[in-house]
Amino acid sequence: MSRKHEVAFVTGASRGIGRASAIALAKAGFDVAMSARTLKEGKSADGRPLPGSLETTAQQVESAGRKALQLPMDLLDLESVDAAIDETFREWGTIDLLLNNGIYTGPGNMDFFLDLKPERVKTLFQANLFTQIHITQRVVEKMLDQGTGRVINMVSNAGLSDPPEAPDRGGWGYAYAASKAALHRMSGCLAVEHKNSGVCFFNLEPGFVMTEAMKLNDPEGRIAALFPPAPPSVPAAVVAWLASNSEATPMSGQTIFAQPFCREKELHPEWL
Repeated sequence: MSRKHEVAFVTGASRGIGRASAIALAKAGFDVAMSARTLKEGKSADGRPLPGSLETTAQQVESAGRKALQLPMDLLDLESVDAAIDETFREWGTIDLLLNNGIYTGPGNMDFFLDLKPERVKTLFQANLFTQIHITQRVVEKMLDQGTGRVINMVSNAGLSDPPEAPDRGGWGYAYAASKAALHRMSGCLAVEHKNSGVCFFNLEPGFVMTEAMKLNDPEGRIAALFPPAPPSVPAAVVAWLASNSEATPMSGQTIFAQPFCREKELHPEWL
């Protein structure tokens, strides 16, 4: 076990906001333990040609001068989740920043309410809520022992508001929205339960972000026409700020809306 820098544990780090956040955290001085299903380019878990992998993210973290730990993990497989957390503790002894970013990306996310099957709802909630609870319990227990740490839950506007359209016209499905709404309640409750513990909890709502998956799933740009997109580096810049800035401490328990916050703090000059 070796530890010289603060350690971040990032789920869903093979692409999109997770990858951008891992890189931003490395630039902020964190060694990064990164988890996802996709280990190598061209070998996505469902077989689609979707760019991004843990291998590529790790290379970019190391190019920023920090250590990278690649952890194969499936949110529907708690053994793989525990193995990833155990390996991080074994390798670096601690986790100073937990970013719960990974989500379920399979069938059910965009189902109409009357088409929902119970097994799909259970799968969505297992990945998007129950596994997030499990990860957070394990990591926060260690943070409380050390008297410091930060947890960022990547939430979604889908869990906060009604969709602008039906799922097949740029909106979102009920099961996905319900799972994200449940996750949204976690940070506020934890902030109250562990006030003055040295551990802070945040919700981060990224806004509409043009990720690799979004480009694949919305080739006609219908969603982009409803919501002006930002690059993944925008919420990633806010992640790095929340993880490393003392000004964030009194914000524990709050929901931060990444795009207006990024503009206000001028965290991404190239995007402003």
